[in-house]
Amino acid sequence: MDPISGINIKKDSTFAMLLAAQKKDWEIYYMAMNDLFIHEQRAKSNTSIISVDDNKTNWYKFHQQLTISLADLDVILMRIDPPFNMEYIYCTYILELAQSEGAIIINDPAGLRDVNEKVFINYFPKCIAPTLVSKNQQHLIEFIGNHDHVILKPLDGMGGKSVFKSSHNDPNLNVIIETLTFDHSRFIMAQEYIPEISEGDKRILLINGLPVEYALARIPMAGESRGNLAAGGTGKGVELTARDQWICEQVGPTLAKKGLIFVGLDVIGDYLTEINVTSPTCIRELDAIYNIDIGTQLMDVIEKNILPR
Repeated sequence: MDPISGINIKKDSTFAMLLAAQKKDWEIYYMAMNDLFIHEQRAKSNTSIISVDDNKTNWYKFHQQLTISLADLDVILMRIDPPFNMEYIYCTYILELAQSEGAIIINDPAGLRDVNEKVFINYFPKCIAPTLVSKNQQHLIEFIGNHDHVILKPLDGMGGKSVFKSSHNDPNLNVIIETLTFDHSRFIMAQEYIPEISEGDKRILLINGLPVEYALARIPMAGESRGNLAAGGTGKGVELTARDQWICEQVGPTLAKKGLIFVGLDVIGDYLTEINVTSPTCIRELDAIYNIDIGTQLMDVIEKNILPR
């Protein structure tokens, strides 16, 4: 996971998972990306045995530091936040080596590499609004010209960072495209703007392909087009609609087959906009609103369906 010393436990889904694992009396080993390494053809890590407490001033304690082979662990949860860069990919290689030695990795390293959180929605064309992935200025300008408003965003970000709402008559359009594509050297995504964003960008959590019964609608601040909580959005609990359920039925089985056990779908109005596989969030918010325990739901699935008996 990312450094535990810097998390906000009120909102951190990895912390919810730690609490749930501890409740089962599992021994928990904490690792950051910098702790992983390969030595003598084995995946290893510097690690600390850790305990956690739902206490905003003192939420973790290290008990023992040691170096282990990753395959000695029963299950490893990969919860590093984007950016999804080469360092992230190298990390998946180390985890995949551990997997070849018998470790269970959630989410699966190959699945993390295969399922780009922005691009993969294109495998489900009936679920999405008009979308273009390109680095070509002319392609992007033509697509934008065919829609009143569009959303432009990079393929490797999170939390609403560098997401722009624009249109064909935006005087800053060319510079937005140049900036996002790094002068036409990187792919970006353009999506038709979905006005229902005013009702919230819904985060739907899937556990082994099946949805949690409630979603968190992240409602943008006044004057904003981004609902991300990191961009100032406000979370509101909502029940899944029939369309939400249908989208989950289309997407969930494919993700589960790829070993993507914990996934966050982003749905605006009737459309799937992103598939979050690296470190999906909103557990703590939904738990607080509905008095549920999504972390324990996940650990139960790992215990009953994923771990060998």
